[in-house]
Amino acid sequence: MRADAERNRQRVLEVALETFATEGLSVPVAEIARRAGVGTGTVSRHFPTKDSLYEAIVLRLVAEIVDRARELSATRDPGTAFFEFFALMVDHFAANLGLSQAMSGTGFDVHSVALAPEHNLLAVEEELLVGAQKAGAVRPDVVRADVKALIVGCLAREQQGPDPEARRRMIDLACAGLRAQR
Repeated sequence: MRADAERNRQRVLEVALETFATEGLSVPVAEIARRAGVGTGTVSRHFPTKDSLYEAIVLRLVAEIVDRARELSATRDPGTAFFEFFALMVDHFAANLGLSQAMSGTGFDVHSVALAPEHNLLAVEEELLVGAQKAGAVRPDVVRADVKALIVGCLAREQQGPDPEARRRMIDLACAGLRAQR
């Protein structure tokens, strides 16, 4: 790829990442092109569909989340790693409206993108959950779908407006329900 084409691609990705994060998935590609200072044809050459543009963004974000999950797994006990990852997921999705919409199934299937072997988010989530269950930190009857539903529930509170204190309270409530009885 020519240097100017690569610069345009990166600029489109940066603008799209910021725009989808703050305004959600409904922003038209033409608006992203305008903000990036390129034509819609330039966007289409790199990203033939809006989904392909969002997929590139999600891949970048998922890779960051998976890297952090692996770091937690390597440096924390299994229970702490799981609960810190749960909070990280809620905070990360709350800070990104488009990602939050995708997580709740609105407009884009984030999980279909999150299965790439090099950064399989679902596998990492499962590893953290199973590890925490084996360590006796998380209830044995909890499945990954339960965890996703609780993350989405914590994010639903964000629809009333960003409130870090309320988000933390929701995370604490969800984690209390996930904890194994001692």
